[in-house]
Amino acid sequence: MSNPLSLTPNFFIIFTLTILYVSYTFPRLQPKQTNLVFYVHDYFTAVDDQVTDGPSIESKQIGRTQGLYINSQLDGKGLHLVFSAIFTDGEFKGSTLEIQGADIFGMKEREFGIVSGTGYFWFVKGYGIMEIEFMDIANLRAILKLNVTVKHY
Repeated sequence: MSNPLSLTPNFFIIFTLTILYVSYTFPRLQPKQTNLVFYVHDYFTAVDDQVTDGPSIESKQIGRTQGLYINSQLDGKGLHLVFSAIFTDGEFKGSTLEIQGADIFGMKEREFGIVSGTGYFWFVKGYGIMEIEFMDIANLRAILKLNVTVKHY
């Protein structure tokens, strides 16, 4: 009568080879890359701002940004931003991007991270560059151009 434990090494080898074969031949999902440019019509009194596909206020509205700006520097010249870009129209309708990063006033271009998303942007990661297109300090408003690159599935 054979020992039942003697089959264990053979079973382990066959099982391991099967797993290796499947893992190397099974097609892998490759992330898609999406590049977006949109404009935020920022009113400094609240963060619930219109998002458009062009710099003019008459441009097509494709969403809103909602979130927080928090003073993060002792000299008051820098903010930490955390907000959602909520797409309400266009190709990405019903999707969101979660944006986070530093907003240093003295810089014309500021980088930020894309840390999450929903809808079309599931499992997203990426970055963006924010530029000031127009600023009206007297009326507490600005138009910000966001150039975003994300990878997602």
